[in-house]
Amino acid sequence: MMTGDAFLQQPWHAGCSLPGMNRNLSRRKTLTLLAALPAGWGLASTSTRADDDGGLGAIAARAGIIYGASAAGEIFSDADYLRLYEWHCRIITSDVALKFDWLRPERKHWDWLPADRLLAFAERNGMRFRGHALIWNENAPNWLRKLSLAEIRRVFDEHIDTVVGRYAGRIAVWDVVNEPFWPGHGNPHDMRGGPWYEAFGPSYVERAFRRAHAADPKAILALNEAHCEGDDEVGQRNRVGMKWLVGELLDAGVPVHALGFQGHLQPQLPFNDPLFAEFLAGFGDAGLRLHVTELDVNDEAYPDGVKRRDALVARRYHAFLKTVLAVPQVEMVINWQLADPYSWYAGLARKGVLKSRRYPRPLPFDERYRRKPAWFAMARAFRERRGT
Repeated sequence: MMTGDAFLQQPWHAGCSLPGMNRNLSRRKTLTLLAALPAGWGLASTSTRADDDGGLGAIAARAGIIYGASAAGEIFSDADYLRLYEWHCRIITSDVALKFDWLRPERKHWDWLPADRLLAFAERNGMRFRGHALIWNENAPNWLRKLSLAEIRRVFDEHIDTVVGRYAGRIAVWDVVNEPFWPGHGNPHDMRGGPWYEAFGPSYVERAFRRAHAADPKAILALNEAHCEGDDEVGQRNRVGMKWLVGELLDAGVPVHALGFQGHLQPQLPFNDPLFAEFLAGFGDAGLRLHVTELDVNDEAYPDGVKRRDALVARRYHAFLKTVLAVPQVEMVINWQLADPYSWYAGLARKGVLKSRRYPRPLPFDERYRRKPAWFAMARAFRERRGT
């Protein structure tokens, strides 16, 4: 287990952009939020198997939810952390192992070992597995960017056929296309730029889904997007983009089965949970499965005191999940890692991207792998869904 400075030295997992991260809550607003907390949410508790109803995975399952977390190689070097996954998770998402740049650091070199190892762990423990992410414009290695557009098109097809084909029948869900939108790139419909977009235009999304389906017809294929849960300008524009893109794909008969919404919650930015739930419900009514795929809470705008900060993080978890889980088509909730020492916020703090270098506490378990108020908030939201 890691604490303090050792935590801040850990490598971080790139890929999530956070606009406006340095905006603070006012002291008055913070005190108002604290006053609204249910009694007991400011208290931490140790985790024991005797009193947690079989773990978060079991609690969620009784509410019709598949619960899990992302994982990388650290679970194989930290036995205590691995046991958290064994006890609490019903699904594992590959953190970096199946991202293009990690899987293919060189054009002719494929590094299958990290993904194979994670998948084998999930299978031994009877867990589902989510492959993340097959196609993403932000993680292209230098060798790919040097290719001609014709060569990039060939690599695109080869990559999907090879990766999905290798794991056909074993990976339950694929994030086929990750984060197709970013307004800052200035493309039509706010689509994210990058080598795949440059090679095909918007049609790269349809092409990816059709090829993935051909390689594994039984896999659930998901479109995964960030920021939609926020109500700032980026969140609003990404929601508009998703409505447009999903409509185009469904009209064309593209095999899109699920939509993933990451859920990197940013309390320092505007948000409107009921509006987001209404947005989700529209896709659910269209027959799509709905997944929360990378859930955590950025605590940088909250007070320094650990108890107060943990209480506010818990409040945000509960409010978000209670509202979102009222949408019946939401069937999956996945944290981005399980315990604070392995959160991607560790790297953001280390690099000075956050407003301070204090120890971030965005996840259900702390640095000693004890349940935090966030754990209880999530469990409460799962139980409230169906009165379990």
